[in-house]
Amino acid sequence: MNRPAPASELLRKPFPAELLKSLQARFGGRVSTSATVLEHHGRDESAHPIAPPDAVVFPANTAEVAEIVRLCGKHGVPVIPFGAGSSLEGHVLAIHGGVSLDLSRMNRILAVNVDDLDAAVEAGVTRKQLNQHLHDTGLFFPIDPGADATLGGMAATRASGTNAVRYGTMRENVMGLTVVLADGRVIRTGGRARKSSAGYDLTRLFVGSEGTLGVITEITLRLYPQPEAVSAAVCAFPSVDAAVRTVIQTIQLGVPIARCELLDALTISAVNRHSKLNLREAPMLFCEFHGTAASVAEQARTVQEIARELGGMDFEWATKQEDRTRLWQARYEAYPACRQLRPGNRAFSTDVCVPISQLAECIAETNQDIATASMPVALFGHVGDGNFHLVVLIDPNNPADLDEAETLNQRVVRRALKMGGTCTGEHGVGCGKLDFLDAEHGDAVSVMATIKKALDPDNLLNPGKVVRS
Repeated sequence: MNRPAPASELLRKPFPAELLKSLQARFGGRVSTSATVLEHHGRDESAHPIAPPDAVVFPANTAEVAEIVRLCGKHGVPVIPFGAGSSLEGHVLAIHGGVSLDLSRMNRILAVNVDDLDAAVEAGVTRKQLNQHLHDTGLFFPIDPGADATLGGMAATRASGTNAVRYGTMRENVMGLTVVLADGRVIRTGGRARKSSAGYDLTRLFVGSEGTLGVITEITLRLYPQPEAVSAAVCAFPSVDAAVRTVIQTIQLGVPIARCELLDALTISAVNRHSKLNLREAPMLFCEFHGTAASVAEQARTVQEIARELGGMDFEWATKQEDRTRLWQARYEAYPACRQLRPGNRAFSTDVCVPISQLAECIAETNQDIATASMPVALFGHVGDGNFHLVVLIDPNNPADLDEAETLNQRVVRRALKMGGTCTGEHGVGCGKLDFLDAEHGDAVSVMATIKKALDPDNLLNPGKVVRS
């Protein structure tokens, strides 16, 4: 079993009264021990049991983060960075107790360098906030994981999302970081230069470290020109296999698609009920193309021809903003719609990513598993880069539901690993995929543990995540 049991009191040391007193004296009302606040900071969007911290502190800048980390280190108390709480593998759970470091008040956009296509932001800035700020500059930040996550959290989890097939993930789009280490030192990695051969690439080390190696407080990001034209297209298919093969042929032909999303028939059915739509209840692709007016039209026509040969139906494409939004409505509302398939239940989410050539086979075998499940299981994802998700609706009070969901999770992950893929394309490891990380990376996990020990010898930064405590 990969899902953790509820936080055991054996894992939690008594919270030092002296530390709480010091935090309250220094930060006043920005320290909370309210039961409601603690519970909010002890859960994310996953099915993991709630594990609240002992206190929550709201720092306003990097210097304050360093001060809090030093105070906690003095008392041997864990620190758990918290952004928007939208993670899916228990990243923010305080399974050892400690202080939740809520960075939401660190939400200043520090600089936008239009000529150099980059920006510097504090960790609490959200992706929507940044793009709203960029609205009149002709630039935008493309990484879109769905939720309006903080950019610090997105960097920490190496987030990606719908645009990754064209623009990459946070790994490719973070140029530099400001990080507070476990001993309170503040370091800056990377920079604004477009390339560098100076020393170890520490930026890539911290991107995806999930708060276990340092607390990210500032990020320098790569920006992109807003495309001259955008077109969106949707198309239904007789089977998931036909939809996936359309994607594979599109990629192999070199069509520079910006987004390519798949929703299975169950998800479309859920969206129809949730959003009062009338879509054909069949597997559907949602595509988007960026470029000149001529190029996006050509790209849409090319995909239409590929889809038609594979049985595609109801192909529709649009260039006007309002029409594109209408076409994409089903994809935007897929997750909340799926949660209504079994009202009162909780979503157990997982994701894998495989080489694009293996995608059709991986999804076909996964659909065989889904067909035997006793609860609703929706499949959708970013098939343009081989990444798909399962949303299993479970009764959190029914152990049999959780066991069945975990068995399905294990099967899809093992299948992806066998096909040369990864146990998670974008959700991250957290505390839920520790066993899978061992299966994927073998002895390399011990190297990760060595790095963790070197940077956080007392295991105080988000313990129990990524590598075993």
